[in-house]
Amino acid sequence: MSKRKVITVLLLLAFVFSFSLAAEAQERTRENTMVYGGGLWVPPSNWNPIHWDAITGTDGLVYETLFHYDPLEDEFTPWLAEDGYWIEDEDTYYLELKEDLYWQDGEDLDAEDIKFTFTLARENDLPYSPIWNWLEEIEIHNDTELSFIFDEAPYHEWQEMLYGLLMIPEHIWSEVPADELLETANEEPVGSGAYRYYAAEDDRMIWERNDDWWGIEYFGEPTPKYLENIIVYENNIALGMLLQGELDLSNYFLPGIPRLKESPDYDITTYFEDEPYMLAENTALLFMNTDRPGLDDPEFRRALAFAINPEIIVERVFEGMVETADPTGLFGEGWMELHSEEVADEYGFHYDPETAEEMLDEAGYVDTTGDGWRNTPDGDDLEFTIIVPGGWTDWMESIDVIAEQFNEIGINAESDYPDISIYEDQMFGGEFDMLINNFGSGLSSTPFSYWNWVANHQIDQDHVTEGNFGRYDNPELFDKIDELSLTPMGDEDAEDIAVDIQRTLLEDMPSIPLWYNGMWAQSTNLRWTNWPTEDNPVGIASSWGGMWTMGTLDMLIEIEKVE
Repeated sequence: MSKRKVITVLLLLAFVFSFSLAAEAQERTRENTMVYGGGLWVPPSNWNPIHWDAITGTDGLVYETLFHYDPLEDEFTPWLAEDGYWIEDEDTYYLELKEDLYWQDGEDLDAEDIKFTFTLARENDLPYSPIWNWLEEIEIHNDTELSFIFDEAPYHEWQEMLYGLLMIPEHIWSEVPADELLETANEEPVGSGAYRYYAAEDDRMIWERNDDWWGIEYFGEPTPKYLENIIVYENNIALGMLLQGELDLSNYFLPGIPRLKESPDYDITTYFEDEPYMLAENTALLFMNTDRPGLDDPEFRRALAFAINPEIIVERVFEGMVETADPTGLFGEGWMELHSEEVADEYGFHYDPETAEEMLDEAGYVDTTGDGWRNTPDGDDLEFTIIVPGGWTDWMESIDVIAEQFNEIGINAESDYPDISIYEDQMFGGEFDMLINNFGSGLSSTPFSYWNWVANHQIDQDHVTEGNFGRYDNPELFDKIDELSLTPMGDEDAEDIAVDIQRTLLEDMPSIPLWYNGMWAQSTNLRWTNWPTEDNPVGIASSWGGMWTMGTLDMLIEIEKVE
């Protein structure tokens, strides 16, 4: 071939390649892209399904779980699984997979992949390795059937794993060195889900629909061709973008939503038409450092609970978009099955500053120096700082209210708003007096997850990252919580254990449930409609991590494009 012909061919190939790129670029338009924000706070850089810090959407969109869980109805939907149940009188869980499952690269997904996912945690130190404290072996019967055989069955923890643990392909992850399992960013994720990685930029993550998804014949096809998850650091900016149609779905706390919903100029959808507008997603608690004077006394901590008026916070800060918490902190269908109203009534608390003052007086916390502030029974000063991350305006206003209410009963307390990295360092390191947190109190199928977060054994560490940030030490209660997990769901013994747990937490009060933090979800109907509402429960409108397998993917299947 002559040099001229070679050049001609190369130019032709370059033209075809550039044309295909242009066509691909034109394919993704605003009309076929759903834009949302609230679940992404840092530039996307981690798609590792094993790592706890993977970008939201890695869970559920790309990598899938055995079941999905509907927290509004307390129901499980078999996903990769066709069926699953405990074999009566045996510590064995039988699992059957759907037929003809496959990964996004076309490879078969079968029982070997499921076994590999679990076995990887026995051979390596992974976040879900503790399951092997009870799991003895996994027996494969055929391509779609297998059994999990336990020494002792952790029913409650296992139930959470069914919709929380992401299944990974053996043919890919068996090639990853052991020391890279948690270190790899997994920049080209290959799962089995309805969406694929499309592009990542400093301020957004873009997913593309997997039109060859195995689940289409079972569940239907998601409506948006592309999902664009953007980062917005200021709530007011997010509000403006929502009103202008630049955001289709906002999962930020946006002030003024109740007033804007009344305006004929805006078409904003929230789950409830009136108060509280939002679904509850987690419990916001005031954690108290039990190593601090005063806060090391259960009577002092209980007195503080009577000094807080969460109703003021609900109305003044949240404009009625959240509800005050039950004294037990429990909410939702899955949790309230084990809720004890008798315990809540007898050992609970309510706003009553006179009772708070009486309790403090009786416990010896009185002003012995004449400066207007209460002292310890030994006469030492009591000074407390309450912290929340700077920029979290709703929580910042909330602790201002709490500090003011503590001041009114003679407790010297002030609020502070460190940068979130400093806040987390102080929280994990135990270098704080009081703080508000909700990281592990989110919706689940069992209150075990909540109790195992607010009170657990993992306090003998320099950094406590799994809850119980106040270092509350009660081994008997911790064992009782573990015992609950080993008790079958619905068993009468589970109810008795739950009563003991709730009573102990209210007697010792290591943390104070304040309000149910809202699942912030505000959407517009400019480009997409049929959003989830109380009258149209077609999933959950939340892009937060962990929610994709609890109703958010159902929303993507059910929403409709506005023509």
